[in-house]
Amino acid sequence: MVPEKAYDDKFDVASNSNSAPHVEFYDPSKESVWTRIGLSLESFKRAPGTTGGIQIAGDLDGVDKEKLRADNPMLQQKMKPRHLAMIAVGGSIGTGLFVGSGAALNAGGPAGVMIAWILMGLMLIILVSVLGTLGYAEEEFWSSCLKLLVVVMFIFIGIICICGGGPKDGEYNHYIGAKYWHEPGAFANGFPGVCAVFVTAAFAFSGTELIGLAASETPNPRATMPGAVKGTFWRITIIYVTSLLIIGMLVPYDEPRLLNGGGAAASPFVIALDRAGIKGLNHFVNATICVSVLSIGLSSVYAGSRTLTALAETGYAPRFFSYVDKSSRPLWSVVATLLFAPLAYINVVAAGNTVFTWLVALSGLSTIFTWMAICLCHIRFRMAWVRQGHSIEELPFKALGGVWGSWFGIILLVLVLIAQFYIAIWPVGGMSDDPKEVVKNFFASYLGFPIILIFWTIGYIWKRTLPKAIADIDLDTGRKSWLTVEEMRAYREARKDAPRYVRIYRMLFSN
Repeated sequence: MVPEKAYDDKFDVASNSNSAPHVEFYDPSKESVWTRIGLSLESFKRAPGTTGGIQIAGDLDGVDKEKLRADNPMLQQKMKPRHLAMIAVGGSIGTGLFVGSGAALNAGGPAGVMIAWILMGLMLIILVSVLGTLGYAEEEFWSSCLKLLVVVMFIFIGIICICGGGPKDGEYNHYIGAKYWHEPGAFANGFPGVCAVFVTAAFAFSGTELIGLAASETPNPRATMPGAVKGTFWRITIIYVTSLLIIGMLVPYDEPRLLNGGGAAASPFVIALDRAGIKGLNHFVNATICVSVLSIGLSSVYAGSRTLTALAETGYAPRFFSYVDKSSRPLWSVVATLLFAPLAYINVVAAGNTVFTWLVALSGLSTIFTWMAICLCHIRFRMAWVRQGHSIEELPFKALGGVWGSWFGIILLVLVLIAQFYIAIWPVGGMSDDPKEVVKNFFASYLGFPIILIFWTIGYIWKRTLPKAIADIDLDTGRKSWLTVEEMRAYREARKDAPRYVRIYRMLFSN
């Protein structure tokens, strides 16, 4: 049952079950359509309250549900299931796959790329299982559709070319099979090459955790999240692994354009289509890469603004960043994030590459630490859930592998950090004889680690707080599923009566 005392204190409600909570809910439907879509001056005004739009599951009395509805994010629940599903499937298909995989192929060879992407992909499947606006959602939906179309189309074209069905004037007019896995070989630089590819693979997968943020802007995360999680599995297995396997069979790792080409010209997808002699399609891929860059920029603004708003709400950022307008935009957080956009123009000056290298170094390992924190939070959540008298059967969704999956993720990420440390000191191609160059290369690869430690130290000095004891972790604030063990058992038993094809579909693609 809901802990009445905690919610009564929070919302100033008498503990009598007949009392009504003193909470005003905001109804955006009463606003004009221009305000709802953010195109009127009225839309920029502060939202007067939460919409209480996230659904609550459990047999609770009306007063309890009203108080739980009030404990809701200020952001409105505008996203539909199709948005969340496509963000999961295509949200992080971008330059990491289309362009970054070229440098990875050159450094690690086709086998090195496959090892790194499969291991990082397996960890990502576990991570997204643990994670358990509308303008951005629509853009991401349609751009993801385009990226998905291009990758699936490339997979079919690649299979035809490998089998010798390419144009007669191209290089794939005869069967090549796994030729490039033998000549020049499967591994480009041995063990160091494989180590160098892991961070590239992590960069390519970064952004997958966005569905955890987006879930709070859907009316029923309990129903939509499982499908999004399973969409991640299919994205990793079909899109990434299959397309990279085909790339490794079409393009040798010693192809000069992989490193000497600039921008989209270094994309192994573009190079493979050029080698095949297929006219025009390479330009279509180039256009898709441009759309992907735009999509990644919008995703970064979306994630950055929501994270900054959450920091403000928890006291780790200035309070004005918690401002959410009537169109559900965290306005000042979006403005603050966009202020960094002009840094992109640094790349047009002569020193642009140097500045860009150090900007990337500042955040290069941030994805690894973010994923590690998510896995650690899941482990502590499970420990607190059991310690505080709950059953795992109460959980509406269980992460793949459970606690052991999260431990696997942490161990794998620690190994990636060790591998990156190894590459930072002994880079591919050997260590420089100049000590200054060695130090420069090390910090260009590992600067993110001391930056994380500095931020953690500042946070501790500022707030003087340590992680809570397992028994003291708050499991109820923001909780929307209050189903008992008996109710969950009955729910799962009822689902077993569905036809076999429905159960197979649910197992593979849905909740």
